[in-house]
Amino acid sequence: MQHFPLDQLQSFVAVADAGSVTAGAPRVFLSQSAVSEQLRKLEERARQPLLVRSKSGVVPTEAGRRLLAHARQLLAMSESAWRDLRGVPLQGTLRLGVTDYFRPAELAGMLARLQSRHPGVHLQVSVQKSGDIEAAHAQGALDVGLTMQLPAAPGAGVASRTRGAEWLRREPLRWMGAASLPGKPPAADAPLRLLALPDTCSLHRFTVALLQRRRVPFAVTLTASGVAGLQSALAAGLGVACLNASALCDGVQVLPAGWKLPSLPEARFAWLPPHKGESAFVQRARQLLMADFA
Repeated sequence: MQHFPLDQLQSFVAVADAGSVTAGAPRVFLSQSAVSEQLRKLEERARQPLLVRSKSGVVPTEAGRRLLAHARQLLAMSESAWRDLRGVPLQGTLRLGVTDYFRPAELAGMLARLQSRHPGVHLQVSVQKSGDIEAAHAQGALDVGLTMQLPAAPGAGVASRTRGAEWLRREPLRWMGAASLPGKPPAADAPLRLLALPDTCSLHRFTVALLQRRRVPFAVTLTASGVAGLQSALAAGLGVACLNASALCDGVQVLPAGWKLPSLPEARFAWLPPHKGESAFVQRARQLLMADFA
């Protein structure tokens, strides 16, 4: 049977998370040479490079990122099985920040399943804008943070990029409106009725900068406090919005090409880097989250 050994996957995850073999080796209680040998064997099994090595450290390749998602799931399942058989529950308080845009229809269920499987984990969840999550995480007010990061739009300033963040998934951005909207905008000379979160939201700023650059007339006619409110306003036909693909919901459609709106890039969801010296509990809880959310 073809498989990846768990010890090699554990070293791979440790090095990817730490950013170098030197920093990753102590996490698995092995020498640097032993970890390097495990990585070599793992890449042989994968038959392709998994890490890009440089003087500044290592970065996963595209294949490496795919394998990381599988590795986290396998390691989390292995640990969960060990804890179940040994009767060692995962216990502690985890302060988690999640962007409002991340899979809004599924997030509550994902957290409920995690809580059901690990009743000893006390979750303190904040659903906020990515900028607020990044600020709270930097101040030590959150243990784990998941944010949405966007490419820079001309005139929108520097794109959100957090050093050491680990990509979870990519999603295309889409123009959305009510399912009842026609295939073309009602009047070519009328400004686009734009719905958005407050202007402190990075997606709001990105959308506005894009429309301004493409000289698309628009007016922000409704500002919602969260994605759920934005979805309700869209379904009611109050305007259109730029949202990530997983925010599509009942009563809302992706606008057809007849609307001739600017093309949109992908958004990326990323885990903020671990705090230095984080506890073993937070490390284990982070691994479970990363596996479940993948």
